[in-house]
Amino acid sequence: MPFKDECKICGRVLPYNSLRRCWKCGKIFCVDCMVPEVPTGDTKRLLCLNCARKTVSPKTRTKYEPLKGYLKFRAAFTNTVMLSFAQIDGIIGDNLPISAYRSESWWENSPEKEHAKAWLEAGWKTGEVNLKEGYVIFQKVKDAPATTFKRKTESQLKKPFKPAPSRIIRTRKPSKTKIAKLYARLKNIERQRAAPLKLRGNLKPKHAQEKKLFQKKEKPQ
Repeated sequence: MPFKDECKICGRVLPYNSLRRCWKCGKIFCVDCMVPEVPTGDTKRLLCLNCARKTVSPKTRTKYEPLKGYLKFRAAFTNTVMLSFAQIDGIIGDNLPISAYRSESWWENSPEKEHAKAWLEAGWKTGEVNLKEGYVIFQKVKDAPATTFKRKTESQLKKPFKPAPSRIIRTRKPSKTKIAKLYARLKNIERQRAAPLKLRGNLKPKHAQEKKLFQKKEKPQ
C-alpha cells in the first residue's frame, strides 16, 4: 500500500497524514484544498473546494432541462419525435401547465419562453400540436449548430506537478538498558509461575501425638 497520494485539486503528492477525505464526494484532498462544512461549520466534516462551491452557488437547472436532454438523445437517429403530453410529464418529472392543454400558442417556437428555449437549444422545433388527442410532434432543425468537442492535448489531460517535500519519519531503536529491563521482567514472571503455590494462613505440621489420635483404627477381622 503506498504511503503517499495525490491531491485531486492542486496535484501535490503528500503523505496520508496530510490528506483528508471529502465526506460528500469521497475523494482525497490536501488540507489546504478543504474547508469545514459550509451550512453548519463543523470542522470534523470537511468538504473539498469543488463540493463547497456547489453548495454555495448551485447550478440552476430549469424544469424543462430533462426534455432538452431527451431530444438531444433522439436527434442521433431520428428527425421527428411524437410525444404525448403525459409522456412529457414523465420526462420532466412534473405536470405541464394548464395553458399547454388549452392553447396552441404555448407551443410556439419563441426563444423568449423558458419551455420553448429548451427544445430550440436542443436543435428541435414544434411542427404539429393536437390538443384534442393531447400530443405534439417535434421536428429536428437541419441548420442547428452542431456541438464541437475539442480534444485535449497530453499536457492538458494531466498537468505536471512537483512533489512537496515530505519529512521521513524514522523510528528510533530501543536502548540496551530498556531491553535488559524487559528481559529481567519476563524472567521474574516466569519464576513466579514456576514457584509452588503458597496458601494463605499459618499451617504448621501436626505433632506425632496428634497424628496418633486422628489415625484410623483398623477393624478386627
